[in-house]
Amino acid sequence: MPGHAHLDRIKRELAVLGIAEELIAAKRLPFHAEAQQLVAAETDARGNTHLLIPAAALAWQDMKQAAGEDGIVIELVSAFRSIERQVDIIRSKLAQGLAIDTILTLSAPPGYSEHHSGCAIDINTPGCAPTEEAFDATDAFTWLTAHAGRFGYTLSYPRANALGFIYEPWHWFFRQAHAIQAA
Repeated sequence: MPGHAHLDRIKRELAVLGIAEELIAAKRLPFHAEAQQLVAAETDARGNTHLLIPAAALAWQDMKQAAGEDGIVIELVSAFRSIERQVDIIRSKLAQGLAIDTILTLSAPPGYSEHHSGCAIDINTPGCAPTEEAFDATDAFTWLTAHAGRFGYTLSYPRANALGFIYEPWHWFFRQAHAIQAA
């Protein structure tokens, strides 16, 4: 569980961004502490290293290999994201003139992003623009839907999800308990 200093930092960031704690409570957003132990899961073609907790990284690598054996190419677009990076994402959207209610359908507030946990990944495949709904029309998405669960990954934000986020067919979360039970 995060310490008081960590929670105070999150509360300060939320206040500066104009995100009321009542709004988070109403949306029933789960808190995600920043992962402390991260490893490189993959380095993409642009040289960006994507970090995950060790178990999620191993599961990702196994899943990517299995997909490849089935002729499916999957790539990481995003993985671990710090609280500071999440703040920057929200600030950027505010600067674009988006209302906070709209932003919170597109991005989780700092402290509430699955990416903080080191267990969330955004996936893409060649020929598809990253983090776009069109990903759900790809062979990669069809493969993930059928097989990701074997590796402990689940689709976090299906259509009409209870947390109120947009449909994100590219966003998958490693559920450690599931993977441990399946092992």
